[in-house]
Amino acid sequence: MTHMHVAGEIHAEATSPAPVWLTRPDDVNALPATLWSLNTKRDDDGMVKIGGVRLDALTEQVGTPVYVLDELDFRARAKAWREAFDGWTVYYAGKAFISGTIAKWVQEEGLGLDVCSLGELTVALRAGFDPARIGHHGNNKSEAELRLALTSGVGRIIVDSSDEITLLERLCAELDTTAKVMVRVTTGVEAHTHEYIATAHEDQKFGFSIAAGQALVGLFRCHHSPRLELLGVHSHIGSQIFDTHGFEVAARRTLKLFAQFKEATGESLPELDLGGGFGIAYVKEDDPSTPEQLASGLRDIVDHECRAYGLVTPQISVEPGRAIVGPSGTAVYRVGTVKPVDIGGGLTRRYLSVDGGMSDNVRPALYGAEYSAALANRSSNAEPVVSRVVGLHCEGGDILVRDAFLPGDVAVGDLLAVPASGGYSRSMASNYNHTPRPPVVAVRDGQFKIVLRRETLDDVLALDAGFENEA
Repeated sequence: MTHMHVAGEIHAEATSPAPVWLTRPDDVNALPATLWSLNTKRDDDGMVKIGGVRLDALTEQVGTPVYVLDELDFRARAKAWREAFDGWTVYYAGKAFISGTIAKWVQEEGLGLDVCSLGELTVALRAGFDPARIGHHGNNKSEAELRLALTSGVGRIIVDSSDEITLLERLCAELDTTAKVMVRVTTGVEAHTHEYIATAHEDQKFGFSIAAGQALVGLFRCHHSPRLELLGVHSHIGSQIFDTHGFEVAARRTLKLFAQFKEATGESLPELDLGGGFGIAYVKEDDPSTPEQLASGLRDIVDHECRAYGLVTPQISVEPGRAIVGPSGTAVYRVGTVKPVDIGGGLTRRYLSVDGGMSDNVRPALYGAEYSAALANRSSNAEPVVSRVVGLHCEGGDILVRDAFLPGDVAVGDLLAVPASGGYSRSMASNYNHTPRPPVVAVRDGQFKIVLRRETLDDVLALDAGFENEA
């Protein structure tokens, strides 16, 4: 299930400070396994530690806020996806979070890597990632990134428009090479998720429409191009999806496209990519499918549809990103203020302001995304109180955790940990209000190492030409 908030909710009549889906915990100090990385637990004195590293010791050395990546958790999840989808190809979706370290982990765990910008491609190549195992996405790829993809030997380029095909053909001619391509299609599937992360309905920017006939035209054009090697079709229906129902419709429509292509050309398309978007638990009420459940469901769907159309099953690939890195990451903040706010009807909401905010996790403000939180530097015997964790930015919508039961004695100076922060947090971070972005550290076996260092104000101001002539 997902928990999206409608615009204007704040004006609704208040009957409780908590949403109806939020349940009071039996133990406010518990760390539910569905939310936290595999190696997260409380020490004897109540201090949370991840990968054997206590958060008090870690934050004393690197400060707050900080993203903490559980390396062994990341590797275990990557392995689980690879094994569950044995015989298929699994690409880690780098947009969820990528760095040189992550690219190396992905390669060591035997996954491919999906990138969608010049920056992500450059990170992968500088990390020594095998370019033949890289897929390159993007609805408006620049000439520079396509040149780099071609000259470095990227394994597949997912074309998104007729203009891109034209550009790619020209570059291939200039470089006297060919490009392996997949055609991204829109299947018309309305994924049950937020509008901004549902990506297969017709009225949006990605891909060639199947319903409008654009997809078949794009396939024919790539098939007949002397500079392009057509691998197949790519479909992506959205993000934070918990089951395979939407994929069933998408597979049916894409495989019908395969059958139409074969009827027209006499040739079979060898590959189908079903995309990613597999969800994770952000709150304990969420119940996403496991890799094994998803693999079983998707195999059944593909096999059924191929039989229905008389097709040989193509090589299938999927692209989990958040599903691997999301639960591996935890954001850690320090409380700066505690403020009870009268919300009417005799009700009070407790606002906990921390030293981060929408600059390091914009998802709650952008999508209405829900998160959980826990008091991280001690256990508490206080009664659970519905609290809202907010950031330091000059925006009323700067909310990190909209509603969570936290101990009633959370105080200034305490540490709060937000699980499931590994995906789409640091990767979407900004310098809003001239705020330096937090570091990312990897923890394992009681040790930590820097993945991305903390930005400084000097880093932020280095691009400001107004200071160039100052001493």
